[in-house]
Amino acid sequence: MLDSTGKKIKHQTKKQIKKVKRLISTRPKQIGLDPGTLIYTGEREKEPITFKVFEFDQNDFSEKDFQKVEDIFFCKESKKKCWINIDGVHNIEIMEKIQNQFNIHPLTMEDIIHTSQRPKLEEYDEYLFIVLRMFFYDNTSRELKNEQVSIILSEKYLITFLEDPGDVFNPVRERIRKTGTKIRKNECDFLAYSLIDSIVDSYFHILEKIGEEIEELEDRLVVDTQKDDIQLVHRMRRNMILLRKSVWPLREVISVMQRNENSFIKTSTQIYLRDVYDHLIQIIDTIESYRDMIVGMLDVYLSSTSNKLNEVMKVLTIISTLFIPLTFLAGVYGMNFKNFPELEKYWMYPWGFWIITLVVVVIMIIYFKKKKWF
Repeated sequence: MLDSTGKKIKHQTKKQIKKVKRLISTRPKQIGLDPGTLIYTGEREKEPITFKVFEFDQNDFSEKDFQKVEDIFFCKESKKKCWINIDGVHNIEIMEKIQNQFNIHPLTMEDIIHTSQRPKLEEYDEYLFIVLRMFFYDNTSRELKNEQVSIILSEKYLITFLEDPGDVFNPVRERIRKTGTKIRKNECDFLAYSLIDSIVDSYFHILEKIGEEIEELEDRLVVDTQKDDIQLVHRMRRNMILLRKSVWPLREVISVMQRNENSFIKTSTQIYLRDVYDHLIQIIDTIESYRDMIVGMLDVYLSSTSNKLNEVMKVLTIISTLFIPLTFLAGVYGMNFKNFPELEKYWMYPWGFWIITLVVVVIMIIYFKKKKWF
């Protein structure tokens, strides 16, 4: 199509394909480099890296913001529990300093900087490495955005790496600020559980918004289908694919965490991880239900569009059928022959031709109604 509508549709199609590639594809590693080579693959490259440290125990806590990476190194020797939250993983020099100071394996740091990892769990001698996907729902564009969350869980400290500022951890921070909470009383493994639980709970809020959108669109498809509805259906389908791609492997991560016996996850925390696992099962069931509903909406859209086309064709067919005998009569009396005796009569045109025409039309309409064709 060469018109403006065709150009718009073509542009939107290319935009959707680009989004799909960005959302569900993984970034290839640089070919030929040594394992553990640090190369940032994200999109945030110029913003400064910020550091926020919570140092706490059962009786006391402190909350500090730092701009220099050297200021967080005290956490390794601290007698209290430390949560180090790092916003930004694009500065290779800073990431190498963190790697060397906290004895992080090069392959782990490579996965942290490659921000398109699937959820997974890796166990090392000094820490557990956990990767999750954190989602945000844009109410304006109704797009689902995601970000990688990397967690380093040690017995004395916990480090979280995010690519951009902004997360779903504020409820956890509020509990750390309050005296007597379970986070303050327990070890870092309970803090890791709390962060994972916050991410999983955010999935429920996102699914609730998507569910409302699905109900709204489903009702509109049945009553009055719009031209842009098919794009909304494909966008929601794309969001479900992205969610499913992130939640299914996370289920395996939580399953391993609650079953494995290691020094990083205490038995008391494994009980809470079972609850997270149950929540993930509910989320997966909801995602599968929404996927089926979206596929059904696609069928409803196609059926509704087909029905509209059929109604238009039905009206055109009825009009054409009504005019077939009228065209025949007009053709007969329009022939250039002299021997039409009725044409010599004065009332033939108003009372003859038009009465016959109206009678034919009325008879055909009555016949169509009896057949229930309209």
